[in-house]
Order: sequence, then C-alpha cells, then structure tokens
Amino acid sequence: MEQYLDLCKHVLATGTKKEDRTGTGTMSVFGYQMRFDLNEGFPLMTTKKTAFRLISSELLWFLKGDTNVKTLIEDGNPIWDEWAFEKWVKSADYAGPDMTDFGRRATKDPEFAALYQKEMDTFKKSVVQDEEFAAKYADLGPVYGKQWRSWTTGTDTIDQIGNVIESIKRNPDSRRHIVTAWNPSEVEDMALPPCHALFQFYVADGKLSCQLYQRSADIFLGVPFNIASYALLVHLIAKECNLGVGEFVHTLGDAHIYSNHLSQVNEQLTREPRKLPTLILKGEGKSIFEMTTADIVLEGYDPHPKIKAPIAV
Repeated sequence: MEQYLDLCKHVLATGTKKEDRTGTGTMSVFGYQMRFDLNEGFPLMTTKKTAFRLISSELLWFLKGDTNVKTLIEDGNPIWDEWAFEKWVKSADYAGPDMTDFGRRATKDPEFAALYQKEMDTFKKSVVQDEEFAAKYADLGPVYGKQWRSWTTGTDTIDQIGNVIESIKRNPDSRRHIVTAWNPSEVEDMALPPCHALFQFYVADGKLSCQLYQRSADIFLGVPFNIASYALLVHLIAKECNLGVGEFVHTLGDAHIYSNHLSQVNEQLTREPRKLPTLILKGEGKSIFEMTTADIVLEGYDPHPKIKAPIAV
C-alpha cells in the first residue's frame, strides 16, 4: 500500500490549508491518482487495522439498493449511524439533551461522549424495534444504493448496476460501462452527497478494471475504506461476468487530511507496509445481489494495530 502512503506524504508536503463544511479544517490537494494491481493482493490497509467486514457489509447494502441504516444497524455496522442520528436529533420529535455539534463535542468531553452514546443507543434501539421510526429517521434519502439500482428520471427507473453488468457481458469493449451516483436533481435530498461519484469499468485480456472518480476524499478515515470497497466491487462484478481482475484506478478530486487527523497520519507513516491479504469469494451459484458477508473472506490479513480518529460530520 505504498501508493496510499505516498498520497499522505504528498498532501503533508504540498497541501493547502482550507476550511470545510464541517468546520474542522483540512490540508488539501486537488487532483491525484493511485493505481492498484488486484493480482498483487487485496488492497486493504496494513499500516493500520481496517474493518473489512464493515466495508463488505456496506458494499452489499449499496448493491441491494438499500438506503435505510436499519439494515446496517442489524448487521452491527455503524458506518452511517452519525448521519441518520443527526436527522433525528435535529427533528421536532427529538426531546433529549442538546446534541448540537455532537461529533466534535464527543471527542473532547468524556462526559458528553457518554451522554452521546446513550442517545445513540436509544436511537438505534428505536430503529430496530419501531418500523415507523426507522422509515422516518433511519432512511438517508436517495444515497448510493438508490442511485446505483433505481435512478429515477420521469416515470422510468434505471438499474445502473444491472445494466452495466449486462453491458460488460454483451459488449466488453464498450467505453460506456459507467455508473454514476451524482444525481443533481436529488443531491439536496441526500443525507450526504456522494463522495465517490462516478466509476467506469474496462475489459482487456479477459480482466476487469475499474476507475473511480471521487470528488471528496477523507484520506485518513475514508480513503482506505474506499480503496477496499471498490477493489471488492471489481472482484464481485468480475465474478458475475466470468472475468479475471485487473486494476483499480482511484482518481481523487479534493484529497484532504483533516486537521484533527494529522498526528494519526504521521503515526501511520512510521509503520512499514506488510504483505497484502488474499480475497476469497464463496457463494458458488449466487449472484452478487444474493451474497452475504459470510461469502466474502480475507485470508492472510496481518495489519498493524488500529489508529483511532474522530469522524467529521
């Protein structure tokens, strides 16, 4: 994963200090590209432990067209909790303690962190037990799963993933194997506008490659997940199309390190990368839309310990 470490070094050395939506502040560069040969091992971060089960769970959630965090909560996946929680605590129905700026306050004040966790636990319990509550507060709007599987235009609904799979099978040399999550007519209705906005598949020599354009890239927390998620997507689509795997090409727009992640990035840069793990896909006879996390297995993953950092919401 030297490619990722080189990105970190590049941003630290040449980045510009910028303000951002969250108020945290970043070191940022515009325009950067990494390439990963998926035949050299699965590109999951080894300089810090990265939760692959959460990555695979989220990707399968996308592929099923789901947009409600109830599915993730039931699967023990907290990736999208904060955005749904924010929707609830900002609503007229919320009657609990003030949760303004809960993300940053929880990282600085242990007493508030305990209160925040109590409210979060209440929220998640309500999501799981109350279908009406889940429909109202746990749905994130037309985020990735909706755009990938049921993009709407007028009276038509487009299954972009289904269509791109058929396109790859029928006409592998096409230059139109594209899926986009950036839907201008629905961006304002999304809990978080898509960061990984558009991706294109490419077939050569019986191998499937993919290039992602990511408009906004949280280098420490988000990018390791994004690399692994899209590498897994290439493997899954290749399986569906009876192809081998080629490259994952990751093109970044605004690539940034949050100011409260700088020490973590520097700690990670002191660590030597280890051998990449191997991905094993089970679920023989299943389509990728039927697979579960139990069908997606990593072998030989031996990372350095996890490095904690706050998420910017």
